[in-house]
Amino acid sequence: MEVLSNQTITEFVLLGFYDIPELHPLFFTVFTALYASILMGNMLILVAVVCSHRLHTPMYFFLANLSFLEILYTSTVVPKMLQGFLQEAAISVAGCLLQFFTFGSLATVECFLLAVMAYDRYLAICYPLRYPLLMGPRWCLGLVLTAWLSGFMVDGLVVALMAQLRFCGSKYIDHFYCDFTPLVGLACSDPTVAQMTTFVLSVVCLTVPFGLILTSYVQIVVAVLRVPTETGRRKAFSTCSSHLAVVSTFYGTLIVLYAAPSAIHSQLLAKIFALLYTVVTPIFNPVVYTLRNKEVHQVLWRLLHLRQTATLDSRRRGMKILFGFSLPPLGSLPELAED
Repeated sequence: MEVLSNQTITEFVLLGFYDIPELHPLFFTVFTALYASILMGNMLILVAVVCSHRLHTPMYFFLANLSFLEILYTSTVVPKMLQGFLQEAAISVAGCLLQFFTFGSLATVECFLLAVMAYDRYLAICYPLRYPLLMGPRWCLGLVLTAWLSGFMVDGLVVALMAQLRFCGSKYIDHFYCDFTPLVGLACSDPTVAQMTTFVLSVVCLTVPFGLILTSYVQIVVAVLRVPTETGRRKAFSTCSSHLAVVSTFYGTLIVLYAAPSAIHSQLLAKIFALLYTVVTPIFNPVVYTLRNKEVHQVLWRLLHLRQTATLDSRRRGMKILFGFSLPPLGSLPELAED
């Protein structure tokens, strides 16, 4: 690897999983399929929520924001990772900082958004009669805007400090995207201020929302245990289990990587943990929330049926224009007489 000790680096190379090149074709195939699944699954959730008035509720409004976030989230990292499986993944210093800013901001937004979703379930289960008033449209919009703006403001401060660093020496980043730790490791100037600021902000942005989530679910468990019927308890817990699965995977990996980085003893292990919240968690969203949600199922099937009906109608009109007749509607064809 080329090392430039005295020259300022203007371009980085993302090494990714460079130490196992024989698996690159397999990795490219698998992660391309996962990326396509993430895009398609989250797009289906967005379409279902936007097109169905039945899903115009706070819970699905937050879920649609989460799906939109996951699309941006993975699209910031995965394409560059896929490039690294085929050729050298070069990226400029400005592009690297932009990728880190976008990815870090979206990760922080997801922390806040998952806390908002837990708060929504807490109000829905613990205060069902007052829920429509407590979680009105303006309040929902305010919570979502706060989550998005806070995430980008927090990481904007970190990137502003990193932009002041001078990078020299090796131009190779031992990761599949521009993460904080391997990036500051290439800095020639003192990164102490950026490191301390990032650590403090990481602890705050992880522990505060996570604490709110735990508090919300403790209150939910207490309220659910008071439900007299087993069916009622099962229904209440089922509305929260999907959210808990996403929260556990996402927060678990982030806390290990950023709040307790000393727990990671190898860069390969750090990359594996990073895959959990860059690829696995985004695909959890459509799988967990859609496959276990009857309302979303019904909306998607209805949209599929309407699309098939519209396609048949357009073909019928086309045949009428071309040949002067059209196929009769399905179900109106006479039955053949039996011998």
